[in-house]
Amino acid sequence: MIKIDARGISCPQPVLMTKKGLENHKEGIIVLVDNNTAKHNVERFMKNAGYNVSIEENNEEFALKATK
Repeated sequence: MIKIDARGISCPQPVLMTKKGLENHKEGIIVLVDNNTAKHNVERFMKNAGYNVSIEENNEEFALKATK
């Protein structure tokens, strides 16, 4: 499973990176973000695309894992 590092990037770019990642890796991806807005937007996009989402928080950074 690939990781996409979207830390330090403001929306909507993390969502666009997530979309591209899921197009190329339909089995799932992990997206790293460092703010709540990006976390919520990426999570919403993953769920709307039909993925199960799990979120791990570590020192105000988030790892969102999308799986089928």
